[in-house]
Amino acid sequence: MQEQINENLKKIETWKRVIFMLVFAAIDSLVKLLLWLVILLQVGSVLFTGAANANILNFGRSLSTYHYHILLFLTFNTEQLPFPFSDWNETAKLELLDKP
Repeated sequence: MQEQINENLKKIETWKRVIFMLVFAAIDSLVKLLLWLVILLQVGSVLFTGAANANILNFGRSLSTYHYHILLFLTFNTEQLPFPFSDWNETAKLELLDKP
C-alpha cells in the first residue's frame, strides 16, 4: 500500500495536472466575475430597451460554455485542457470520461 502511494506521488503527469488545475481555478474566478458582468449588462439592457442584447447573449453563452469546460477539467471529468490549450468552443466536442 505504502509503495503504491509513493509511486503515485512520483508521477510527473499528476503534478502537472495539479498545476494546471490551480491555474484554471484562478482563471475560473475571473470567468465568474465576467459572467456576473454579463448578467448585470443583460438586466440593464432588458430594463432600458425591453430586450436582451444579442451580442451580450452570445458572449454569455460562450463564456458559460468555457466555464463548464473548466469545471469538467477540475472535477476530472475530462483530460482535455480548456482554452488556451484547446479551441475556445471545444466543450461541445468533449468526450467525457466514463468512470464508475
